Amino acid sequence: MISVRFFARFLLASLSIFVIGMSSAFAHADAASLSGGFMSGFMHPLSGLDHVVAMVAVGLWGVFLGRPAIWVLPLVFPLVMAFGGALGVVGVPIPGIETGIALSGLVLGLAVVFAVKPPLWVAAIVVGAFAIFHGYAHGAELPNAANPLVFSIGFVIATGLLHLTGIAFGELSRWSWGNIAVRAGGGVIALVGLGFLTGTI
Repeated sequence: MISVRFFARFLLASLSIFVIGMSSAFAHADAASLSGGFMSGFMHPLSGLDHVVAMVAVGLWGVFLGRPAIWVLPLVFPLVMAFGGALGVVGVPIPGIETGIALSGLVLGLAVVFAVKPPLWVAAIVVGAFAIFHGYAHGAELPNAANPLVFSIGFVIATGLLHLTGIAFGELSRWSWGNIAVRAGGGVIALVGLGFLTGTI
């Protein structure tokens, strides 16, 4: 029987190969050819460091919180993010979008560093609140030629894979050295969030 640990490692390796391959394939592509479709939506979360670190942090934090949070948080984020994306598409005004995105990296990164373990419903609210900002940013930046539904499916799937990457990396916390590595990763995420918050990145 395939263990969860083996599956997580296989998934991380597969995702890494896929992302590297897709990045290489589209590195010299005409931007216009990417806008508007599934691949445009899929690549969108991967193109912004502020988005990437927050989504990975959700997976990492879920590992520290244990079951069922390890699966609940990565489900809450893309679902609420899709709602935020819809708000962005229709143009509902929400202030402080970029600040909210930067804070998500900082707060979630620190939650990993200090292995903060609030009740599941509190963690879900925190993750969901930040997901609104990320989703809104994706929706507001949606190319005019894009099919909103197809684009949204793309960025929701990419988001889920980033969460799974965080979970896979977070599995290292089973070992003492791995726990240090994961918390250090949370520290890097927090620093990236702080950099975006202060405008130094």
